[in-house]
Amino acid sequence: MADAAAPVGDRLAVLGSPIAHSKSPALHAAAYAALGLDWTYERHEVDERGFDELLDARVLRRFGGPSEGEAAPWRGFSLTMPLKTRAFARADELDLVAEQTGAVNTLVFGADGRTTGFNTDVAGLVAAIVEAGVQSARHVVILGAGATAASAIVAAADLGAEHVHLAVRNPERGHELDGLSASLGLTHSVSTFGELEGVGGELVISTLPGGTVLDSGLPLALQRDALLFDVAYDPWPSALAMSWLKRGGRVASGLGMLLHQALVQVRIFVSGDPLIPLQDEEAVLAAMRAAIS
Repeated sequence: MADAAAPVGDRLAVLGSPIAHSKSPALHAAAYAALGLDWTYERHEVDERGFDELLDARVLRRFGGPSEGEAAPWRGFSLTMPLKTRAFARADELDLVAEQTGAVNTLVFGADGRTTGFNTDVAGLVAAIVEAGVQSARHVVILGAGATAASAIVAAADLGAEHVHLAVRNPERGHELDGLSASLGLTHSVSTFGELEGVGGELVISTLPGGTVLDSGLPLALQRDALLFDVAYDPWPSALAMSWLKRGGRVASGLGMLLHQALVQVRIFVSGDPLIPLQDEEAVLAAMRAAIS
């Protein structure tokens, strides 16, 4: 990634569709209050077409932007579905994790008007899994093969994995991620959900929507031995988490991922760098956690 210009402006927003349920405004408002920053953080219902229009400075006025020809007041955007892959395609610069996953969930505007895209989902996923009690995992099972599955594969590599197994409805979708696993030094296998008997691991990451009900149950041994980290969090527990708990297994919700990826977003919005800790970061994190408890 080329050196990105530091973000400017004091307006932020989360964009996506649907967006009414988003907890991001509460998280970010708590963070900026704790940091003593008088920034605004809004939410806007935006689909892919609307996102393309929004990146045109002329249309920024629709959301309270300046007159044409002036610099936009936006410091950056948090992005949720269905905009992550579109933002990846539109960003002028990308961080390494965005390049690996093909997804951008954080977009910042530099003083020169250029945009830099980041993926904080991986960092949020790793931090939440560690917080849930899994410090490392050699074998990781991932349920689903969508955009979040790519982030889960990179997170597995960061946790020291040697092998990832993707369980999917359509094996062809799972094999689309073979190259990503190989680039990270991971071996990679794929099966349908009904072919998981004999597949083991210390960690299962579900990237499935919260209401998903699997046609076939997952192996008892897997449910007994592995932590289920379910990226779903509302409603909670998800159908999958309830099944896991009934078998005596351990589960963690995606709320922790949401919290920790938002913390990294705040770092980016403040300094432009996801690796630079915030001032009194533990207090900021505590304020954010309290905002969604």
